[in-house]
Amino acid sequence: MDPSRRSGTLIIMPAWNESAVIASTIREIRETTPEHDILVVDDGSQDGTPAIAREAGAKVLVLPFNLGVGGAMRTGFKYALRYGYSSAIQVDSDGQHDPRDINKVLAGLQDSDISIGARFAGKGNYVARGPRKWAMLVLSKVISAVAKTELTDVTSGFKAVNVRGLNQYMEHFPTEYLGDTIDSLVVAVKSGCKVTQVPVEMRERQAGTPSHSPFKSTIYLARSGLVLCFALARKRTHRWDDFGLQGENPVEGGGSK
Repeated sequence: MDPSRRSGTLIIMPAWNESAVIASTIREIRETTPEHDILVVDDGSQDGTPAIAREAGAKVLVLPFNLGVGGAMRTGFKYALRYGYSSAIQVDSDGQHDPRDINKVLAGLQDSDISIGARFAGKGNYVARGPRKWAMLVLSKVISAVAKTELTDVTSGFKAVNVRGLNQYMEHFPTEYLGDTIDSLVVAVKSGCKVTQVPVEMRERQAGTPSHSPFKSTIYLARSGLVLCFALARKRTHRWDDFGLQGENPVEGGGSK
Protein backbone atom coordinates (compact mmCIF):
# COMPACT_ATOMS: atom_id res chain seq x y z
CA MET A 1 0.00 0.00 0.00
CA ASP A 2 1.25 3.48 -0.87
CA PRO A 3 1.59 5.42 2.44
CA SER A 4 1.01 8.70 0.59
CA ARG A 5 -2.55 7.57 -0.27
CA ARG A 6 -3.61 6.68 3.24
CA SER A 7 -6.54 8.51 4.77
CA GLY A 8 -6.14 6.79 8.11
CA THR A 9 -9.05 4.44 7.33
CA LEU A 10 -8.74 0.78 6.43
CA ILE A 11 -11.53 -0.92 4.49
CA ILE A 12 -11.65 -4.57 5.63
CA MET A 13 -13.31 -7.05 3.29
CA PRO A 14 -13.77 -10.61 4.64
CA ALA A 15 -14.02 -13.00 1.69
CA TRP A 16 -14.85 -16.68 1.27
CA ASN A 17 -15.09 -18.05 -2.27
CA GLU A 18 -16.05 -14.70 -3.81
CA SER A 19 -14.08 -15.05 -7.05
CA ALA A 20 -17.13 -14.21 -9.19
CA VAL A 21 -17.63 -10.74 -7.73
CA ILE A 22 -14.70 -9.58 -5.61
CA ALA A 23 -12.77 -7.91 -8.44
CA SER A 24 -15.72 -5.73 -9.45
CA THR A 25 -16.42 -4.89 -5.79
CA ILE A 26 -12.82 -3.76 -5.23
CA ARG A 27 -12.78 -1.73 -8.43
CA GLU A 28 -16.01 0.02 -7.47
CA ILE A 29 -14.64 0.85 -4.02
CA ARG A 30 -11.39 2.19 -5.49
CA GLU A 31 -13.30 4.37 -7.94
CA THR A 32 -15.66 5.69 -5.26
CA THR A 33 -13.29 6.13 -2.29
CA PRO A 34 -9.71 6.07 -3.63
CA GLU A 35 -8.41 7.75 -0.47
CA HIS A 36 -8.88 4.60 1.67
CA ASP A 37 -6.73 1.45 1.76
CA ILE A 38 -8.39 -1.90 1.09
CA LEU A 39 -7.53 -5.12 2.91
CA VAL A 40 -9.12 -8.39 1.80
CA VAL A 41 -8.97 -11.12 4.44
CA ASP A 42 -9.40 -14.38 2.57
CA ASP A 43 -11.14 -16.90 4.82
CA GLY A 44 -9.83 -20.15 3.38
CA SER A 45 -11.22 -19.74 -0.15
CA GLN A 46 -10.68 -22.52 -2.68
CA ASP A 47 -11.69 -20.66 -5.83
CA GLY A 48 -8.77 -18.30 -6.44
CA THR A 49 -10.25 -15.35 -4.55
CA PRO A 50 -6.87 -14.12 -3.15
CA ALA A 51 -5.17 -13.89 -6.55
CA ILE A 52 -8.15 -12.10 -8.08
CA ALA A 53 -8.28 -9.62 -5.18
CA ARG A 54 -4.56 -8.83 -5.51
CA GLU A 55 -4.90 -8.32 -9.23
CA ALA A 56 -7.77 -5.90 -8.58
CA GLY A 57 -5.47 -3.80 -6.38
CA ALA A 58 -6.21 -4.85 -2.79
CA LYS A 59 -3.81 -5.93 -0.07
CA VAL A 60 -4.63 -9.57 0.79
CA LEU A 61 -4.15 -11.64 3.93
CA VAL A 62 -4.84 -15.36 3.55
CA LEU A 63 -6.10 -17.49 6.43
CA PRO A 64 -5.05 -21.16 6.19
CA PHE A 65 -8.59 -22.42 6.77
CA ASN A 66 -12.12 -21.10 7.15
CA LEU A 67 -12.70 -19.28 10.46
CA GLY A 68 -15.92 -17.45 9.62
CA VAL A 69 -16.55 -13.71 9.39
CA GLY A 70 -15.61 -13.14 13.04
CA GLY A 71 -12.17 -14.71 12.64
CA ALA A 72 -11.52 -12.84 9.40
CA MET A 73 -12.53 -9.51 10.94
CA ARG A 74 -10.34 -10.03 14.02
CA THR A 75 -7.43 -10.52 11.63
CA GLY A 76 -8.33 -7.27 9.87
CA PHE A 77 -8.68 -5.36 13.14
CA LYS A 78 -5.27 -6.57 14.31
CA TYR A 79 -3.75 -5.43 11.00
CA ALA A 80 -5.40 -2.01 11.36
CA LEU A 81 -4.02 -1.53 14.87
CA ARG A 82 -0.55 -2.82 14.03
CA TYR A 83 -0.20 -0.39 11.14
CA GLY A 84 -1.65 2.60 12.98
CA TYR A 85 -4.98 3.18 11.24
CA SER A 86 -7.30 5.53 13.10
CA SER A 87 -10.46 3.80 11.89
CA ALA A 88 -11.66 0.75 10.00
CA ILE A 89 -14.84 -0.19 8.19
CA GLN A 90 -16.18 -3.61 7.24
CA VAL A 91 -17.45 -3.92 3.67
CA ASP A 92 -18.87 -7.15 2.27
CA SER A 93 -17.07 -8.69 -0.70
CA ASP A 94 -20.31 -9.73 -2.41
CA GLY A 95 -21.34 -6.21 -3.42
CA GLN A 96 -24.26 -5.77 -1.00
CA HIS A 97 -22.75 -2.68 0.61
CA ASP A 98 -22.84 0.38 -1.64
CA PRO A 99 -19.37 2.01 -1.72
CA ARG A 100 -21.07 5.40 -2.02
CA ASP A 101 -22.18 4.96 1.61
CA ILE A 102 -18.70 4.21 3.00
CA ASN A 103 -17.83 7.81 3.89
CA LYS A 104 -21.36 8.36 5.26
CA VAL A 105 -20.90 5.48 7.70
CA LEU A 106 -17.40 6.70 8.60
CA ALA A 107 -18.82 10.16 9.31
CA GLY A 108 -20.81 8.60 12.15
CA LEU A 109 -17.52 8.15 14.02
CA GLN A 110 -17.32 11.90 14.63
CA ASP A 111 -19.58 11.43 17.65
CA SER A 112 -19.31 7.70 18.36
CA ASP A 113 -16.95 4.74 18.59
CA ILE A 114 -19.01 2.39 16.40
CA SER A 115 -21.07 3.50 13.41
CA ILE A 116 -23.53 1.06 11.83
CA GLY A 117 -24.76 1.30 8.25
CA ALA A 118 -28.39 0.50 8.96
CA ARG A 119 -31.29 -0.82 6.94
CA PHE A 120 -34.83 -0.01 8.14
CA ALA A 121 -33.71 3.53 8.99
CA GLY A 122 -35.65 5.46 6.36
CA LYS A 123 -33.56 4.61 3.32
CA GLY A 124 -33.76 1.77 0.81
CA ASN A 125 -36.37 -0.92 0.24
CA TYR A 126 -34.81 -3.95 1.94
CA VAL A 127 -37.56 -6.19 3.34
CA ALA A 128 -37.21 -8.95 5.95
CA ARG A 129 -40.07 -11.40 6.40
CA GLY A 130 -41.25 -14.09 8.80
CA PRO A 131 -39.04 -15.33 11.65
CA ARG A 132 -36.06 -13.33 10.39
CA LYS A 133 -38.07 -10.09 10.63
CA TRP A 134 -39.28 -10.96 14.13
CA ALA A 135 -35.74 -11.74 15.28
CA MET A 136 -34.40 -8.46 13.90
CA LEU A 137 -37.18 -6.46 15.57
CA VAL A 138 -36.62 -8.06 18.99
CA LEU A 139 -32.84 -7.75 18.76
CA SER A 140 -33.07 -4.10 17.75
CA LYS A 141 -35.47 -3.22 20.59
CA VAL A 142 -33.39 -4.93 23.27
CA ILE A 143 -30.00 -3.66 22.11
CA SER A 144 -31.39 -0.14 21.59
CA ALA A 145 -32.41 -0.18 25.25
CA VAL A 146 -28.92 -1.30 26.29
CA ALA A 147 -27.23 1.31 24.06
CA LYS A 148 -29.74 4.04 25.03
CA THR A 149 -30.16 5.01 21.38
CA GLU A 150 -32.40 3.83 18.54
CA LEU A 151 -30.79 1.06 16.46
CA THR A 152 -32.83 -0.51 13.68
CA ASP A 153 -30.29 -2.95 12.22
CA VAL A 154 -28.03 -4.49 14.85
CA THR A 155 -27.09 -7.45 12.61
CA SER A 156 -25.65 -5.24 9.87
CA GLY A 157 -22.09 -6.09 8.85
CA PHE A 158 -21.61 -2.64 7.32
CA LYS A 159 -20.00 -0.92 10.31
CA ALA A 160 -17.08 1.34 11.13
CA VAL A 161 -15.00 1.70 14.31
CA ASN A 162 -12.49 4.19 15.62
CA VAL A 163 -9.36 3.29 17.63
CA ARG A 164 -11.32 2.74 20.85
CA GLY A 165 -13.71 0.48 18.97
CA LEU A 166 -10.82 -1.40 17.36
CA ASN A 167 -9.25 -2.09 20.73
CA GLN A 168 -12.59 -3.18 22.17
CA TYR A 169 -13.15 -5.58 19.28
CA MET A 170 -9.65 -7.00 19.68
CA GLU A 171 -10.52 -7.75 23.30
CA HIS A 172 -13.91 -9.25 22.52
CA PHE A 173 -14.98 -10.15 18.99
CA PRO A 174 -16.42 -13.70 18.87
CA THR A 175 -15.96 -15.90 15.84
CA GLU A 176 -19.18 -17.90 16.22
CA TYR A 177 -22.30 -17.27 14.12
CA LEU A 178 -23.93 -13.89 14.97
CA GLY A 179 -21.27 -13.27 17.62
CA ASP A 180 -19.52 -10.81 15.32
CA THR A 181 -22.65 -8.63 15.28
CA ILE A 182 -24.92 -9.13 18.30
CA ASP A 183 -22.49 -10.35 20.97
CA SER A 184 -19.66 -7.98 20.05
CA LEU A 185 -22.01 -4.99 19.88
CA VAL A 186 -23.66 -5.63 23.26
CA VAL A 187 -20.32 -6.13 25.03
CA ALA A 188 -18.88 -3.03 23.34
CA VAL A 189 -21.80 -0.94 24.61
CA LYS A 190 -21.53 -2.41 28.11
CA SER A 191 -17.82 -1.58 28.05
CA GLY A 192 -18.38 2.09 27.34
CA CYS A 193 -18.35 2.38 23.55
CA LYS A 194 -20.85 4.80 22.05
CA VAL A 195 -22.84 3.48 19.07
CA THR A 196 -24.73 5.31 16.35
CA GLN A 197 -26.33 4.34 13.05
CA VAL A 198 -26.39 5.87 9.58
CA PRO A 199 -29.20 5.06 7.08
CA VAL A 200 -27.92 3.14 4.06
CA GLU A 201 -29.41 1.20 1.18
CA MET A 202 -28.34 -2.44 0.89
CA ARG A 203 -28.13 -4.06 -2.53
CA GLU A 204 -28.72 -7.63 -3.64
CA ARG A 205 -25.76 -9.98 -3.68
CA GLN A 206 -23.90 -9.56 -6.95
CA ALA A 207 -23.15 -13.32 -7.02
CA GLY A 208 -24.06 -16.42 -5.04
CA THR A 209 -27.33 -17.37 -3.38
CA PRO A 210 -28.62 -15.77 -0.13
CA SER A 211 -29.97 -18.08 2.56
CA HIS A 212 -33.50 -16.88 3.28
CA SER A 213 -35.47 -20.15 3.26
CA PRO A 214 -38.17 -20.52 5.96
CA PHE A 215 -36.18 -23.26 7.68
CA LYS A 216 -32.98 -21.22 7.81
CA SER A 217 -34.92 -18.19 8.99
CA THR A 218 -36.36 -20.22 11.88
CA ILE A 219 -32.88 -21.40 12.83
CA TYR A 220 -31.74 -17.77 12.65
CA LEU A 221 -34.49 -16.76 15.07
CA ALA A 222 -33.54 -19.43 17.62
CA ARG A 223 -29.80 -18.82 17.43
CA SER A 224 -30.10 -15.04 17.59
CA GLY A 225 -32.16 -15.34 20.78
CA LEU A 226 -29.52 -17.52 22.41
CA VAL A 227 -26.69 -15.22 21.32
CA LEU A 228 -28.52 -12.21 22.76
CA CYS A 229 -29.04 -13.96 26.10
CA PHE A 230 -25.36 -14.87 26.36
CA ALA A 231 -24.32 -11.34 25.35
CA LEU A 232 -26.52 -9.70 27.98
CA ALA A 233 -25.14 -12.06 30.62
CA ARG A 234 -21.49 -11.22 29.86
CA LYS A 235 -19.62 -8.82 32.10
CA ARG A 236 -18.23 -5.74 30.49
CA THR A 237 -14.61 -5.81 29.38
CA HIS A 238 -12.09 -3.08 30.24
CA ARG A 239 -13.05 0.45 29.29
CA TRP A 240 -10.12 2.03 27.51
CA ASP A 241 -10.70 5.32 29.32
CA ASP A 242 -10.37 3.39 32.62
CA PHE A 243 -6.65 3.34 31.85
CA GLY A 244 -6.45 6.98 30.75
CA LEU A 245 -6.04 6.02 27.10
CA GLN A 246 -8.67 8.47 25.83
CA GLY A 247 -8.78 6.83 22.41
CA GLU A 248 -5.05 6.23 22.08
CA ASN A 249 -3.85 2.94 20.69
CA PRO A 250 -2.16 0.72 23.32
CA VAL A 251 -1.24 -1.85 20.70
CA GLU A 252 2.11 -1.89 18.94
CA GLY A 253 2.38 0.75 16.23
CA GLY A 254 -0.59 2.67 17.64
CA GLY A 255 -1.86 6.17 17.27
CA SER A 256 -3.68 8.00 14.55
CA LYS A 257 -2.18 8.62 11.19
